[in-house]
Amino acid sequence: MSTPPIAPASTGTSTRPYLIRALHDWCTDNGFTPYIAVFVDATVQVPVEYVKNHEIVLNVGFEATSALKLGNDFIEFRARFGGVSREIVVPVDHVIAIYARENGQGMAFPVPSEAPAGLQPVAPESAAAAPRAPHLALTDSGARPDDTPPQDRPEPPEPPSGGRPSLKRVK
Repeated sequence: MSTPPIAPASTGTSTRPYLIRALHDWCTDNGFTPYIAVFVDATVQVPVEYVKNHEIVLNVGFEATSALKLGNDFIEFRARFGGVSREIVVPVDHVIAIYARENGQGMAFPVPSEAPAGLQPVAPESAAAAPRAPHLALTDSGARPDDTPPQDRPEPPEPPSGGRPSLKRVK
């Protein structure tokens, strides 16, 4: 009696959408702001004026989005950019990281194979130099001005009178 040949195990569906949803839930449950880093090409629908080096970083917290849908194939929502509501559609396989804005904890994913060589994941040289999304060299897309390192921020303009700014109480 011979045993039947063993069929190769099915690879199943991608784990990426499940991990993205899990980390989004973790961020939300812990009071953190979930951000996703996205590789942008023609299949991604985002405001192109915020894309830099084929990347954009998006706040996908419930406070920043409307009609958020974290599906198996696409992440879809509406968000405001410069006060204008925009429809965002991101293929799940173009998400290269999801992480908490406040502490950088999260997960990085492989960059799509069609990505230029300069956008492949890199390991940070030291913990102090680590970017907000672990193991990725993320660029500042302009969509998150409060994440700019202090040394890279421009000096605030001087008040017009040259004195200290003050608040005026209005009753």
